[in-house]
Amino acid sequence: MNTRTTAALAAGLLLAALTACGGGDDDKPTAAPTTETKTAPSPSAPAPEPTPTAMALGDVLHWEDVANDISGTSSVLSYKQGVKSAGDADDEVGAAGYEWAALELKVCSSKGTFPTSSSPWVLAYDDGGRVEASSSIYDDFPRPHYPVEATLTAGKCIRGYVVYPVPDDDRPASVIYTYGNPVTTAEWTVPTK
Repeated sequence: MNTRTTAALAAGLLLAALTACGGGDDDKPTAAPTTETKTAPSPSAPAPEPTPTAMALGDVLHWEDVANDISGTSSVLSYKQGVKSAGDADDEVGAAGYEWAALELKVCSSKGTFPTSSSPWVLAYDDGGRVEASSSIYDDFPRPHYPVEATLTAGKCIRGYVVYPVPDDDRPASVIYTYGNPVTTAEWTVPTK
């Protein structure tokens, strides 16, 4: 083939290719080919942590505070409402309709030294009400008294009663204990009677 024939053939092929891709004589835009792309569904938000199940009285909570290099156990051993005392629960609250209730607690240190007190233990009611420990300690409250403040060392435990002024016509649903770093809560169910 000579050079002229080859050039003409190449030009013809190029013209045919441009005509096929270029569209017609009108200047209407042509739609780009569409392809349906299925994207994977976006991951949903992570499921919330399940609410811990309340423990029964006597159940032991094993906990660890990695940030402070301590660990131990905590437990609510018993709950008694209608505790008698020379001190009046109505006077503690400043209103009629209250009586004393006693919570028996035990906290042990498995590792390290840490403070303990009655303040992280709160009675919780179904209506959302909370009752903190009494600010009074009478001699006739159940013994041994759980300390207002104490320090536990590894291998040691503290057991005792914390007394609360509670409504005489209602019982708490649970005991809530706040502990650790980060702050965590544990819950024990109070029996209805």
